[in-house]
Amino acid sequence: MTRIGHSDLDVFPLSLGGNVFGWTADRDASFAVLDAFVDGGGDFIDTADVYSAWVPGNPGGVSERIIGEWLASRKPEGVVVATKVSQHPEFTGLSASNVRKAAEASLGRLGVDTIDLYYAHYDDESVPLEETVGAFAQLVADGLVRHVAVSNYTAERIREWVEIARRTGVDLPVAVQPHYNLVHRNDVEQTIIPVAEEFGLSLVPYYSLASGFLTGKYRSVDVGGQTSPRASGAAKYATEAGLRIIDTLEEIGDAHGASIAATSLAWLRAQPTVAAPIASARTVEQVPDLLAGGRLELASDEVDALNRVSEWTPAKA
Repeated sequence: MTRIGHSDLDVFPLSLGGNVFGWTADRDASFAVLDAFVDGGGDFIDTADVYSAWVPGNPGGVSERIIGEWLASRKPEGVVVATKVSQHPEFTGLSASNVRKAAEASLGRLGVDTIDLYYAHYDDESVPLEETVGAFAQLVADGLVRHVAVSNYTAERIREWVEIARRTGVDLPVAVQPHYNLVHRNDVEQTIIPVAEEFGLSLVPYYSLASGFLTGKYRSVDVGGQTSPRASGAAKYATEAGLRIIDTLEEIGDAHGASIAATSLAWLRAQPTVAAPIASARTVEQVPDLLAGGRLELASDEVDALNRVSEWTPAKA
């Protein structure tokens, strides 16, 4: 188990991403994945109110609704659910009124009384940060949210949030959710990890497997006619430098009897301040690798080897 920042949230060190629920995984497939994850020891689920409004016919909130139906059906004990606000088509931005309405809508879809971990999904500089911080603080005070967090914020804006929270005497963020993985390192390591270390925040990275590239499935920039929504995103990493990373992951994974994906997640967990990488699964068959990634412990020399092979090879989002 791992503690999220200075919160009371002790979770399995791998978060199941809910972005695919209602998108590439229908309700039944989503239920099966959630069952397999929890049956295998997982207890930390990540979603957002916007998932997956980018899909034609999807109004947003579908992932939350599926998770809510699963929670009502299974009644699992100790499951921690994180969700986010600012991008839902009906609740865009981080004004105080919008944050409140979006949180209430998320609570309704999830069918819970309290959101365990509530993220500001993307910064909204059109709204004074004091207003946003105050809105999140009010949700905590009213018992609608246990802990607050930020996603896709710069180090400077994280620092501002913390300073406002300290000055006004409200709860500080406990987590940061950045885009971070073996092929996307530099910005996070240079700016976000130092501020997380300073303020005791945990990183809960998304795109942990680089849209599937770090599973080893995509070894060519040619997707070969694959129609997966993520195939083209993953294939762009299949450069000479990217493939050296895959080869190193495979070699280290083989020594542990672990997959490339599990080894990649284990490397991420070994980085400073990282608590629980987020990774999604469309099918039950993909879940064991994610759970293994939450348990595999790499030796320091193995972490160093992956650090070296992936150094200075950032890819654009």
